[in-house]
Amino acid sequence: MKIVVDVMGGDLAPGAAITGARALVDERHDVTVLLVGDRSKMPSELVQRSTHAQLEWIEADEVIDTSEPPVKAVRHKTNSSLVKTIRLVKQGAADAAISAGNTGALMAAGLFVLGRLPGIERPALSAILPSFAGWGVLLLDVGANLEPRPVQLYQYGVMASIYCREVYEVDNPKVALLNVGVEVEKGPQLIQEAHHLLARDPNLNFIGNLEPRELLQGQADVVVTEGFAGNVALKAIEGAARDIFREVRAALVGSMKHKLGALLVQDGFLALKNRWDYQEQGGAPLLGLNQIVYKCHGSSDPRAFYKTLMRASDYLVRDAHGRIRERIQEGAQ
Repeated sequence: MKIVVDVMGGDLAPGAAITGARALVDERHDVTVLLVGDRSKMPSELVQRSTHAQLEWIEADEVIDTSEPPVKAVRHKTNSSLVKTIRLVKQGAADAAISAGNTGALMAAGLFVLGRLPGIERPALSAILPSFAGWGVLLLDVGANLEPRPVQLYQYGVMASIYCREVYEVDNPKVALLNVGVEVEKGPQLIQEAHHLLARDPNLNFIGNLEPRELLQGQADVVVTEGFAGNVALKAIEGAARDIFREVRAALVGSMKHKLGALLVQDGFLALKNRWDYQEQGGAPLLGLNQIVYKCHGSSDPRAFYKTLMRASDYLVRDAHGRIRERIQEGAQ
């Protein structure tokens, strides 16, 4: 299988993507990674690190910045690493694409170049969250679609359920709808109508509404919401986790007594920190595109790229995308 990576996307480009890709091919011999970027401007150390039989270079001398208008950038910067990455999938040169670049541009390129899965009205941007119980939580949409229709939220639930089952091997994933209360009549009309659609599907393990305070408790494997609420929830959780760990770390080194105590709890503290570190989760797919595209966090480090490459490999090996396609087509009949 071949996976193409936009090495110029993200705050730590190009080193993070190249190092993560090298770690993957050193471990797995069934994956070839195409690296898209301007190699002529890279330090010799990175060029050397990317020299491997399973790493191939595709030259691209333009970069789409995070501040650029997505649609305009995709249309005008056709030789950018991000656009070339998506086009390689369209051309059949790669089976999946990964980027930590401009989120809006990645979604725009995915839609313009790859299109939507037949039967899917709007793709969703998903994110993997940690949880206090279980493997984690797949939250979607987290920013791609701010004004969805009820049927689109239903489609998110179907796609995410299949993804969790096939990639994370979750048996009969529990799907919930993010709402201000658990009662069916709570929330805006959009949420109430989406609840009805999700509840009437016998092939979906829909458990009803879930309040935000329960989001990380492991009650659901998939949580569906519209893009504005999902993005706010994601960033609030990321910020809270960052700030809490910063304050705990400061408290543990505040005095000699605290430093001695920190030595006793450091293993547990580090394990907890890693569990809540989004770098350990890696990227998540843009569900609903006609082919496979993963979005990494903008500040992804080599671990995050490595984890994302592993997830994309599992996605391909298990043909999760094909199963999503079949399920959507069945629902349309």
